[in-house]
Amino acid sequence: MENFDNFFKSETLIIELLVLVTIVAIVAQRLRMPYTVALVLAGLFVTFQSPVNIEITPELILGIFIPPLVFEAAFHVEFKILRNNFTSILMLAVPGVIITTVIVGGVITLGTGIPIVIAIIFGALISATDPVAVVALFRTLGVPKRLAVTVEGESLFNDGTAIVLFKLALAIAVTTSFNIPLSILSFLKVSFMGLLIGGVLGWIGSQIIARIDDYLIEITITTVLAYGSYLMAENFHVSGVLAVVSAGILSGNLSPKGMSPTTKIVLYNFWEYLAFLANSLVFLFIGLKINIHTIIADIGNITVAVIAVLISRAVVAYGLSWPVHHYMGGYMPRKWRHILFWGGLRGAVSLALALTLPQNLPHRELLQTMAYGVVLFTLLAQGTTIQFILKKLGLTEKPERRLTREKKWGKLYSTRAGLQSLIKLKEEGILSGDIWTGMCEEYNELDEKLTKDLTDLFAEHPDMEKEIIIQARREALTAEKSALGDALHRGLLSDEVYTELTEELDRRLEALSVIESWDKE
Repeated sequence: MENFDNFFKSETLIIELLVLVTIVAIVAQRLRMPYTVALVLAGLFVTFQSPVNIEITPELILGIFIPPLVFEAAFHVEFKILRNNFTSILMLAVPGVIITTVIVGGVITLGTGIPIVIAIIFGALISATDPVAVVALFRTLGVPKRLAVTVEGESLFNDGTAIVLFKLALAIAVTTSFNIPLSILSFLKVSFMGLLIGGVLGWIGSQIIARIDDYLIEITITTVLAYGSYLMAENFHVSGVLAVVSAGILSGNLSPKGMSPTTKIVLYNFWEYLAFLANSLVFLFIGLKINIHTIIADIGNITVAVIAVLISRAVVAYGLSWPVHHYMGGYMPRKWRHILFWGGLRGAVSLALALTLPQNLPHRELLQTMAYGVVLFTLLAQGTTIQFILKKLGLTEKPERRLTREKKWGKLYSTRAGLQSLIKLKEEGILSGDIWTGMCEEYNELDEKLTKDLTDLFAEHPDMEKEIIIQARREALTAEKSALGDALHRGLLSDEVYTELTEELDRRLEALSVIESWDKE
């Protein structure tokens, strides 16, 4: 009975958290702020009002939440785009993490007096970037696709690099011995074997999916692939995160070739939802875990940690990007470097690694507090201001002409709604005579002017008319799918005919998505 009560309490708590996540996501959408930042603030507010007793273990974050987050992001990375940006991503994810670890460790030792061996551990755990809030804004604002891929690709690979480096630094601190050749060999082995295990499993999974056309089975296979690659790699003491990355990239590029359009849409929607759920709970947990009173008490050390992270990020973003852009065939213009610098947020991985610090490690509590402080600063200070920097640098794909079109279209839409309301009032006998004539002429003149303005704008910028056509086609196809669903529920269509017709519509919707992706590249 006691076990049942505990299960009931746990289930109730999960439902309460999901309700809170839903409310915060809706409010964040209305306020146009990153929902991850809003979730952290909500968690802080809840903890401040009444502390919530939730045991947030590293196994919970690394073993339950990180695999779906990493797999979902990797699943959508295209080989072609990854290849075009691989130099930039590799430089940021490997040398960048090592440089960050060393610089942060050095600044922490100078600023706080913590021994360099311990400070290096902090440098490793805080080196992994978590650009969830930034990437979400990228999709909303429409930044260049190559920039978005670079930022997200760096995060995918530097998570694994940071975890490997963290474990090496921890082992050195515990054993108090350091062998450079052995450490490098161990680093390469753990990283390469993790990628290999994930790649093999990803290829096997994609081959199975290519021979099956049942979205429920295919969703199950990808779920097993995400968690199975992580577990198998960790079982062999190699990088589970890098295994998930390679499994996700391979299956994401090979599996869709054998899927029907309907299966693709269902699969993508499932992983989008799972990633949203995992992200939401992780960032809510960050807010619930951070103790404001402890942060205030150690504000001096946290300030040193934040400065160390910003200095290291500046060195990586500007120092490594310059040779990549000028000498290594990569593309990293100056504006992008500013975004790389300020968009280097920290989050779930840093929190999870901070929680894994051994109880007997010197300065353990201070390292955790500094990690929480850095995560909080990057989310609240950088996560909320990155959109203004993007707009200031002109990196959003909403130029003045597009805003003009939106304003004109919005006025035309509201004008025609107003005219329909006047027609209804006339039919009801409320408006008549000169009042109706005068008001109707006023609305018609405005309608004609706005229509002409939009026609002229489309003539000057034909690409905008293409966007409208694609949007209209998508709305029409979505309406057709809805009508087919209604016909199925009313018994007018058999399941076989419904499936055949919806698959045809899904193919046309997929074609529209392909056209849009070509336009954005």
